[in-house]
Amino acid sequence: MGNRQPNLLAFPTVDALATSLRTYIVQCQNAGIQRHEVFKVAVSGGSLPKTLAQALLTPPSSPEDAIKFDKWEIFFADERAVPLDHADSNYGLLKAELLDKIPADMGKPVVHTIDVAQLDDVQELADQYEKLLVNSFAARDSVKLPVFDLLLLGCGPDGHTCSLFPGHALLRETDAWVLPIEDSPKPPPKRITLSLPVVTHGVKIAFVATGGGKKEIMKKIFEEGNGLPCALVNEAAGERCTWFTDNAAVDGVSFPRRGSLI
Repeated sequence: MGNRQPNLLAFPTVDALATSLRTYIVQCQNAGIQRHEVFKVAVSGGSLPKTLAQALLTPPSSPEDAIKFDKWEIFFADERAVPLDHADSNYGLLKAELLDKIPADMGKPVVHTIDVAQLDDVQELADQYEKLLVNSFAARDSVKLPVFDLLLLGCGPDGHTCSLFPGHALLRETDAWVLPIEDSPKPPPKRITLSLPVVTHGVKIAFVATGGGKKEIMKKIFEEGNGLPCALVNEAAGERCTWFTDNAAVDGVSFPRRGSLI
């Protein structure tokens, strides 16, 4: 379904990146609310929650700039098969960095966590999370894939995103919405993840990648592709996909970049 190229935005500082990311998220939020009176967003872990907090918790510059958390439904693009208060939990990270810091007057989002009763059976954990998506996005027989208003993703140093790793068999899955993984090359080994078709069918997809440690993998993603998960998202989503990076992360990357989407 993708067409044209993804948008690669580069900023001199993470502060400038966060300001632009907020504007982008607000646009996605308002479009989602206009479409169906709710904003359905999937988020990943890593360094992303900290950047999201920086972007979203600042006071609005105008009424049009308001974050309406009471309209948000937050899902997890991937999650680790651990208790919610475990150090490896993506929910736990988002809670500590963002959710616990939301002022009361901004409203509270609905947050869809994994069913911790299923931690010992990662297939059942994935099935239960898929049922949660089915209930939210309409009956399975009427919707081939859930369509998130926005997916907020990170990029690993190997080019993985969510818990979709380079060369892994899960990249070939075409039907399931949520997949179990028991052999993640990065600990912890047991996780669940949105499938590649679900990720690439989002209305909008945003990656956040910062720091000089990312520049080698960014070169591979944007110059070579090589079937890397992040590159597969770029190829399938095209201009619906936007990368928010700092200059250090794209130093030496041969791909046209912009300072804004405007």
